[in-house]
Amino acid sequence: MAADSALPPTLLGWMVRGEWRANPVRTLVAVLAIAVGVALGFAVHLVNRSALAEFDSAVRSVSGSADIRIEAVAPAGFDEALYPRIARLRGLAAVSPVIEIAARTTAGDPLTVIGLDPLRAARVTPALAAASGPGSGMGFGSGPGRDMEDAVWLSPATGWRAEPGAKSTTFEIREGGRRVVMPVAGALPGVEAGRRIAVADIAAVQQRFDRVGRLTRLDVMLAPGIRPDAAARDISAVLPPDARLVTPEAETRRTSDLSRAYRVNLGMLAMVALLTGGFLVFSAQSLSIARRRPAFALLRVLGLQRRGLFLQVLAEGASLGVVGAALGLAGGAGLAWGVLGLLGGDLGGGYFSGSRPVLEISPAWATFHAGLGLAVAIAGSLFPALEAAGAPPAEALKAAGRSGDPERRPPLVPALVLGSVGLAAAFAPPVAGLPLFGYAAIALILAAGVAAMPWLARVMIAPLARMRAPVPVRLAAARLAGAPDQAAVALCGLVASAGLMAAMGLMVSSFRGSVDEWLVAILPADIYLRVAAAETSGLDPGLQAALAALPGVTGMESRRSLTLKLTPERPAVTLLAIPVPPGTRAPDLPWRRAPTTVGPGETPVWISEPLSRLYHLAPGDKLDLPLAGRSVPLRVAGVWRDYGRQFGALAVPRSDYARLTGDTGANEAALTLAPDADRAEVLARVRGYLPPDLAAQTEIAPAGEIRRAALKIFDRSFAVTYALEAVAVLVGVAGVAATVSAQTLARRREFGMLRHVGAGRGQILAMLALEGAFLGAIGAVAGLALGAAMGQVLIQVVNPQSFNWTMDTRWPWGLLGGLTLALTLASALTALLAGRSALSADAVRAVREDW
Repeated sequence: MAADSALPPTLLGWMVRGEWRANPVRTLVAVLAIAVGVALGFAVHLVNRSALAEFDSAVRSVSGSADIRIEAVAPAGFDEALYPRIARLRGLAAVSPVIEIAARTTAGDPLTVIGLDPLRAARVTPALAAASGPGSGMGFGSGPGRDMEDAVWLSPATGWRAEPGAKSTTFEIREGGRRVVMPVAGALPGVEAGRRIAVADIAAVQQRFDRVGRLTRLDVMLAPGIRPDAAARDISAVLPPDARLVTPEAETRRTSDLSRAYRVNLGMLAMVALLTGGFLVFSAQSLSIARRRPAFALLRVLGLQRRGLFLQVLAEGASLGVVGAALGLAGGAGLAWGVLGLLGGDLGGGYFSGSRPVLEISPAWATFHAGLGLAVAIAGSLFPALEAAGAPPAEALKAAGRSGDPERRPPLVPALVLGSVGLAAAFAPPVAGLPLFGYAAIALILAAGVAAMPWLARVMIAPLARMRAPVPVRLAAARLAGAPDQAAVALCGLVASAGLMAAMGLMVSSFRGSVDEWLVAILPADIYLRVAAAETSGLDPGLQAALAALPGVTGMESRRSLTLKLTPERPAVTLLAIPVPPGTRAPDLPWRRAPTTVGPGETPVWISEPLSRLYHLAPGDKLDLPLAGRSVPLRVAGVWRDYGRQFGALAVPRSDYARLTGDTGANEAALTLAPDADRAEVLARVRGYLPPDLAAQTEIAPAGEIRRAALKIFDRSFAVTYALEAVAVLVGVAGVAATVSAQTLARRREFGMLRHVGAGRGQILAMLALEGAFLGAIGAVAGLALGAAMGQVLIQVVNPQSFNWTMDTRWPWGLLGGLTLALTLASALTALLAGRSALSADAVRAVREDW
């Protein structure tokens, strides 16, 4: 072996397997830490990839081969006179007019009703024009033995199936308080699974759903050789304010933006968890090197070069990464499969709905995530490998390990540099709308905290050696003060795990508390009602007045809520037409910035915090809003906090909205009850007064029930984060257990010497328990301080840049106190159990090993 610079593969494998057998617990902790990070990152990628693929397939099945789409800005659509103007433009091979209505089935499931011209749709959207079943292949408006002018074709997800021998059947659709019953002509087998779609002749849909003269979309196919940008310029020149041109690229960006911030944040948190696994690998490898230093020194004496020993330790770390990555990929695939089945493709976030995507696994991305796990494991072994290769063989042959000079203070400059760069990164702007510098700041702060542990361990342990206390306490303090390097190694993984958990706990606690406070502010009334799928209909003025006059009701505020597509590249925003109390200049909203007064003749608009950030608007700015077919100038008069609509909302006075649009209806209402009114009786009275068809589509609930349901949705959305917190706690505690156990078992000679000089078994066990408790407490305190810094970056930087809203810091004292206690007790118990095993050997035999 003297001529070789590396170990033979057989010997290398033997040493790796021997280390795994000798320290299975510590090895398993390091492997699981890598596996958790890989699994979470891979699962988030798989869920999002599958959801976007499902959503893209669904969009293609509805849009077909359209090169360009012209969409209505508002649900009411645009004037159908635009259709012939577009169709006459040069360079267009086909233009298909579409009316699309959001409705519900009788079971309350979302349903999209689409009206088409079958002759034109056959070229652009063949999946919608091709039908099967009674009347198949004959087009709309024909069927066996009866007039099928208003017939409807249904996708499989609606639950309709053709019954053998049946001549006809009907399908009931609910929208805006009306109930529409249409004969079923056949099925739409070409529609993507999970999409509830009903297709009928466009004239029948316009008439039956009170949309005569309106369209919501034009699907455009270009002639061969026509450039899309040239056609887009010609089309844009004739578009009215209430219509927008949407390219496939813009549609893709808009779809991706629905969940981009959500998936990037979860992915980044998974990467932070993987980084924590790297620190645990570092801790495990450092302890292993300290314990095996004589064995490595013997290999050096026998001829193994420094490079060979360095590669040996890296190979051991790589083995941890390989096994951890393999387990992580399997666990990530299983986790993604379960999440898609239970929560859907949005992880409970509410961005995609109506289907359960099929899991799609990419070998390339699987390799990428496995490579990340392997790289982190190797990086965690790099410094221990350098230490092993640089140890003097003669000294290492005699000493089982070097505790280092307790008087020597390690450098603090690297930690200060990392922390300073991390602090600077926290103030950097987002990149492409993502908080990349924010996550870089978290990683740098985490690295700074770990780099500072050798220095911090000495500072925090030194006072323990000067304590006046019983013998076990003084022995424990003296031991930690005399071997601060070993304490620092044990603290690295503990601080990383505790810091990550504390940071996420602080962020989630602050977010949940802010959402709870916001819900209280926006739900001041007693009862709320909302008409589903009624953005253009709902409660007429007479019905509003009748509800306000019901016994037990002392006040009622009704409003209109609808969606607007302000730009093709961004998801739709929500427009709220809300009442303004008499004698006030603004509605009662949770203001982020105090409302201002607009000038004479100007119409105010109050925008939510996300809309302010996304569209770069501030009080005093002008905003042109497309309403009723024209562009209406508004003046921004205030910014309010809104956690319910991530992509923005804006509110206008209901009186101004009615004046500008002629719409005096409402689809939402808030009822205030008399102090002595029975809420259950009023609820029953409201339901009984509504027309049956409208009541079937109206959701009525007390404010407290809405608040509880919203918080339940919040908790479900952050279920993955909660799981990550729990995993961080378990990994941290297991890391402490493995570290303390390894250090305790390596000190049998020390325990033998103490027994020889008169120390009792109980005193030594008490000393070990106190050492573990001190170590756990120090690690918990340092981890909580580090977590507080990372948590503030999450609160002040990552969330505003990701979701465009802010929150107030709320400290989860119970969680932080419980973490400190758990880590302290776990460390003490582990040290005690390991000490019992170490003390089982004969004291004389342990000391004789040094003779």
